[in-house]
Amino acid sequence: MPGEHDNRTPARPKPARGAKGRRRARSGARPEHAHVHRPFTPQQLAERAAAIPVVVFPDLPVSARRDEIAEAIRDHQVVIVSGETGSGKTTQLPKICLQLGRGVTGMIGHTQPRRLAARSVADRIAAELGQTVGRAPGQVVGYQVRFTDEVGPTTLVKLMTDGILLAEIQSDPMLERYDTLIIDEAHERSLNIDFILGYLARLLPARPDLKVIITSATIDSARFAEHFGRWDGPVGRGRPVEPAPVIEVSGRTFPVEIRYRPLAADLAPSHSSALAGVDGAGAGTGPGSGGSGAAPDGADGAGAFEQLVLEDPDDDLPALGYGLGEDIDVETAICHAVDELSAEGDGDILVFLPGERDIRDTESALLDHLGARGVRAGEDRGALPGSIEILPLYARLTAAEQHRVFEPHRLRRVVLATNVAETSLTVPGIRYVVDPGLARISRYSNRTKVQRLPIEPVSQASANQRAGRCGRVADGIAIRLYSQRDYEARPRFTEPEILRTSLASVILQMASLGLGPVEDFPFVDAPERRAVRDGVNLLVEIGALAPDGPS
Repeated sequence: MPGEHDNRTPARPKPARGAKGRRRARSGARPEHAHVHRPFTPQQLAERAAAIPVVVFPDLPVSARRDEIAEAIRDHQVVIVSGETGSGKTTQLPKICLQLGRGVTGMIGHTQPRRLAARSVADRIAAELGQTVGRAPGQVVGYQVRFTDEVGPTTLVKLMTDGILLAEIQSDPMLERYDTLIIDEAHERSLNIDFILGYLARLLPARPDLKVIITSATIDSARFAEHFGRWDGPVGRGRPVEPAPVIEVSGRTFPVEIRYRPLAADLAPSHSSALAGVDGAGAGTGPGSGGSGAAPDGADGAGAFEQLVLEDPDDDLPALGYGLGEDIDVETAICHAVDELSAEGDGDILVFLPGERDIRDTESALLDHLGARGVRAGEDRGALPGSIEILPLYARLTAAEQHRVFEPHRLRRVVLATNVAETSLTVPGIRYVVDPGLARISRYSNRTKVQRLPIEPVSQASANQRAGRCGRVADGIAIRLYSQRDYEARPRFTEPEILRTSLASVILQMASLGLGPVEDFPFVDAPERRAVRDGVNLLVEIGALAPDGPS
């Protein structure tokens, strides 16, 4: 375990050096940070321990493994919990920690990649504990996101974005306000997450009391286990001797039929497929006339895919798109997909879109297409029978507008969401998914030295995660607005952000904390030297780093 050897560099920051050392922040690196954490008095500790509510676990796959998970947390400093969509790991792990008495000497910090997820998870955990979220005395669940701080003196479980935790490192480099950290959705491998994982790898030997739980889809669990295991030298430069323990929890999924409906005629085999249930029994095949397909082996995502035997493996019929041989736009295809799925039976429809503008354009297209049957969000009173409510879901909505997706409703809903609904957030009642296969992915151009946010095809793993969102409550159907050939040509996983983005912010953060050269920092995936050099040069150009010292 990280705390079991003395070869790692402790997390206490070193002073940055001048012209003969590494570059330093212009503001000057601080040789030592004052610890902001104030130890609780014995009376406060007793009050916090007494505030732990009675914990009840719902019938979820994680709940069935809670004794094993609790034992691993007790016996190890770092535990990796690998779970598929629907396993309950996000909401139940903090409660397992509470049962172990964690959260008393310091808070249980629980990070989420997005603000919407942090708020909604906090609400869910508080509701399961019979409480409300907030800083009022006696409330044990709080959250902090940009511009909102609902953390009080009795908060035991604190939900936050990973950006909030990153900012706290500046004032509390030893993270002494926490006795447990849960890094959720680590498989997303954002720049923030990768920096936090590297920082924790250095910090843990100096904080043997700190427990860390990394949760991930099945994609990267082995990488995380190796990263946080026991090494015979500095992390990333020695050799891994013993990995951190990994507990794999199955998701509770039902069969999902995959239908391919490309925007243009595409000569690709017309296969049938299904997302297998947890017990591996049965697979939904559905009609799939001219457009269903299976994910190749090893494409991790929402569940285990089974390749079905084809009656005619040489079938060369074109995949059935909505354009009947002509190109159509995404909004029109989504309207056709909603019509197709509405005829399948009851249940809400989740549509994935790259951003807010795409959501608004699709909302307008659906309302025009549905006519009198189309209802805007929150305007369902007096709606005609068979009406469909169109519900946008993205980060800039108010908290009340975002929370509407969790409220009971009487009409069928079409939820138009960004990839926040892919893994971070579970929208209830979803039976059908429409996936155009696109997302905004941050990329740094080495040629123009500009950070861009282009719309790109998602990976196979992301596509499978999206399909799995409709297999939570019953058999589902996922319509992909691209061909199976397109799907099979996509990369299996999304490249970690640290390998495709500007490193200027990370380099500046490391300089301000006195963490030393970037190449010595224990990233899960080390960035390219050219990317480091570009980041340093940019910071020097804008005056954030002093120009003295080697790059």
